[in-house]
Amino acid sequence: MFKLKENGTKVSTEIVAGLTTFFAMSYIIVVNPTILSQAGMEWGAVFLATIIASVIGTLIMGLVANVPYAQAPGMGLNAFFVYTVCFALKFTWQQALSMVFICGIFNIITTVTRVRKSIIKAIPKSLQHAIGGGIGIFIAYIGILNVGLVNFAAEVPSLSTLNQPTLWLFLIGLVIIIVLELLKTKGAILIGVVAATLIGIPLGVTTMAETVGFSDAWAALPTTFGTIFTKAGLGSLFSDAAKIPLVLTTIFSFSLSDTFDTIGTFIGTGRKSGIFSAEDEKAMEAGTGFKSKMDKALFADATATSIGAIFGTSNTTTYVESAAGIGAGGRTGLTSVVVAVCFALSAFLSTFVSAIPSAATAPALVVVGIMMLSSFKEIEWTEMEEAIPAFFAGVFMALCYSISYGIAAGFIFYCIAKICKKQIKDIHPILWVATGLFILNFILLTIL
Repeated sequence: MFKLKENGTKVSTEIVAGLTTFFAMSYIIVVNPTILSQAGMEWGAVFLATIIASVIGTLIMGLVANVPYAQAPGMGLNAFFVYTVCFALKFTWQQALSMVFICGIFNIITTVTRVRKSIIKAIPKSLQHAIGGGIGIFIAYIGILNVGLVNFAAEVPSLSTLNQPTLWLFLIGLVIIIVLELLKTKGAILIGVVAATLIGIPLGVTTMAETVGFSDAWAALPTTFGTIFTKAGLGSLFSDAAKIPLVLTTIFSFSLSDTFDTIGTFIGTGRKSGIFSAEDEKAMEAGTGFKSKMDKALFADATATSIGAIFGTSNTTTYVESAAGIGAGGRTGLTSVVVAVCFALSAFLSTFVSAIPSAATAPALVVVGIMMLSSFKEIEWTEMEEAIPAFFAGVFMALCYSISYGIAAGFIFYCIAKICKKQIKDIHPILWVATGLFILNFILLTIL
């Protein structure tokens, strides 16, 4: 079913890859409801909605597209949902969920009509390599931030004082994974995560966190499930004519970030690993039917957003942490199925899942990030017209903690470089449109 031999993998490798991806992103199970509950949503309801959306979205990715990507409510998008849409713009969480639902429908339409795929085809190869390496920096940076290795409390960022058990555990886990990788040990990343989790017990870092029980969460789910179809949701979203431009702008912002986060992840991880093969790219280029893996993967991602909104969570998107499983050898949808099963089990084992500390998973992200930096070697760094947009696409996304903003900066400076070099014809029309939309988005967010 998953064509394991054709993809140069086997069942055991895919299982290890699935477990690795799940452990790397399992923090979202607790973090997402913690963030969204600030907008007035029931913690237990969002907890289950997060798991359900992740299971359904990841299963679609695995069973329909047969690619090793996992989906869950996106970090950054959930913060935008609460702090910008609900707090700053004064929308209710029911209205915000309705906007996420419409965003998902819009993404499905742009996927079926091949708009999203056309965007990928329009991105120059140099920028694609920059995005790949940039995602490596980004996920390594996530790992470093998750444990507080860099201290931002002072005016100038600095290395934190290594007097915390969390930092000790992170460094121990990092050394374990690096040593195992250098020795070419199979399952090195997963072994490192498990070993660090166990070492964290005597250090007091690995603890059984208190969470809402399954029965309590199940009882709370009706407060968010289907709310978008009530008067408080879609029924009130367009009731105030004066707010309609603001509603449309917000939906646009949701869609733009979601789309380019996903595209960036696919380009950054799929091309180097061969998940989206040359044959698949030819099928995508031909544009006939809806047959390529990329087509199906983009469709799975778009569908998951609307499904998540129905259950009660912000945008569900393809997780960059999927790179951890890909780094562990995951190449097919079986990896995604394993992740989905883990998410389903976590609904009943939330206490144990939440016990895996970020200090145990952060080293995995750092090592995978290192692996992905090889994409930078394809860029002509001595040519400024390539180096400048590549820098912003590859480095800026980590500095501003957003894949889509990094891509936006790369697009903008690519256009500037081509204009200065009098090579305007090299800029694809879609790239012009995408760049213009990014600039418009920045302006609207500034005004709002």
